[in-house]
Amino acid sequence: MLHPRSFSHLEAAAKVAAIQMNSAADWSVNRDKAAQLIGQAVDQGAELVALPEYFPIITPDESARFALAEDDGQGPMQDFLAEQAQKQGIWLVGGSLPLKSYAADKLTNTCLVYGPNGQRVVRYDKVHLFSYQKGEERYNEAATQIAGDQPVSFDTPFGRVGLGICYDLRFPELFRKLDAIDLLILPAAFTVPTGKAHWELLLRARAVENLCYMLAPAQVGEHAGGRKTYGHSMFIDPWGEVLAYQPEDEGVVLGELNAARLQEVRTQLPALHHRRW
Repeated sequence: MLHPRSFSHLEAAAKVAAIQMNSAADWSVNRDKAAQLIGQAVDQGAELVALPEYFPIITPDESARFALAEDDGQGPMQDFLAEQAQKQGIWLVGGSLPLKSYAADKLTNTCLVYGPNGQRVVRYDKVHLFSYQKGEERYNEAATQIAGDQPVSFDTPFGRVGLGICYDLRFPELFRKLDAIDLLILPAAFTVPTGKAHWELLLRARAVENLCYMLAPAQVGEHAGGRKTYGHSMFIDPWGEVLAYQPEDEGVVLGELNAARLQEVRTQLPALHHRRW
């Protein structure tokens, strides 16, 4: 029998924030915008802040993405995240950024997490690579990316946190491998058609089946080259209730992790204890 963690012995409550961005093709513009929004979240009391997928750059120009990509452990994007975490004294989930891989013609789509001391805590590489085709709208991430192969979670003073990136949302088995987690964070850049159809549905399902909170920071609006992302960054409780969201425009979605609420739901419906495999 599984014995899921509860954070009843940890902080009673903690504020977390999802940043919604409309990232451009210019890293410096996106960097300054991210810093501003992180500051807004901290001003509202956030102890953990999460950026969206590919916060540093969204562009149809793959050569620009490759030019921006950094070696693991060094570079301006990684320095920015470390500095922001330390300056603001927060846990910072860096959405995702491009890192160089062992293959010269492919990158990883990587989420890096930094603690309040500015030190890196974990690295997660997106496991499931998105493919979609409808009319002129086409995506094939496997053409330029290498998939990760490990689920990743980390501990904070206010609970255990699991990570995913965008398309990972469609694969519940990834999050099951994390056992019990208190908060799932899923940075994303969902397309408009798939977002309208499935974004909220899948976010709520992952929260309910894992009896955990869900924080989903997203890209929004039209980007360079005409790509459009759905937005609707959300904070969802373990019963599947959407507690806060931002449909359109850039901004901050603020939510509160509540240990008592999490314990209540897990006591009333001990589904995690009933898992067979």
